[in-house]
Amino acid sequence: MGIQSEPIDIQVDDVSISGTVLTPSAHVPGILFVHGWGGSQERDLARARNITGLGCVCLTFDLRGHEKTFNQRQSVTREQNLNDLLAAYDRLASHPSVDTAAIAVIGSSYGGYLATLLTRLRAIRWLALRVPALYWDAEWNVPKHALDREGLARYRRTSLTPTDNRALAACSEFAGDVLLVESDQDDYVPHATLMNFRSAFVNAHSLTHRIIDGADHALSTDAAQKAYSSILTAWVGEMVVGDRLINYPHHSPRYS
Repeated sequence: MGIQSEPIDIQVDDVSISGTVLTPSAHVPGILFVHGWGGSQERDLARARNITGLGCVCLTFDLRGHEKTFNQRQSVTREQNLNDLLAAYDRLASHPSVDTAAIAVIGSSYGGYLATLLTRLRAIRWLALRVPALYWDAEWNVPKHALDREGLARYRRTSLTPTDNRALAACSEFAGDVLLVESDQDDYVPHATLMNFRSAFVNAHSLTHRIIDGADHALSTDAAQKAYSSILTAWVGEMVVGDRLINYPHHSPRYS
């Protein structure tokens, strides 16, 4: 099956952010990738190509404050980046090949945090979070770059519940399938944060938690990158592709 790659521009507020749509065929699941703070869609593209080959439409994109909109890095807020994600989701959902009842979101670090908030605003069937970061609810419209890093580091080591944090509250309401991927040498998103997320998914249809031994936050080694790609591809194959093969077209999707 051939794969078509189409660069696109996503309009949000008064700017344009870059994305790439990879398409196999009609009426298939859609998968949206969300990179972390300081990252870009570039690293997601290789994994998106592999997953597109399984029979999915994948969309990667650059959040504002990154790549061609890097000049906004000092001023962009979490609200604006969430709007970026909403615009990207809507663009993916509008693609004629996408089954809108079968959309997955894959987020890393800051992108994982934003992805949890998206579950309250759009229909998501599957949610994969790699080292999802956690941010306090306050200062929502303060530039992301200006948030107190040391304070966030302390916050992420704190035991928190859905009543303490809107991202965890969103997780507690999510009823789809979840993948959590942790790096055991992570200096930015500690084990306590992953356990806060894991404990919050009380209504998830399924929860898979994997730890990549020896990996840091950025997956700096080739071995760590390959391990994550293997975990993600296997989970997508089981959850997304396997589910559609068994139940399509009469499947009634489970999503929040």
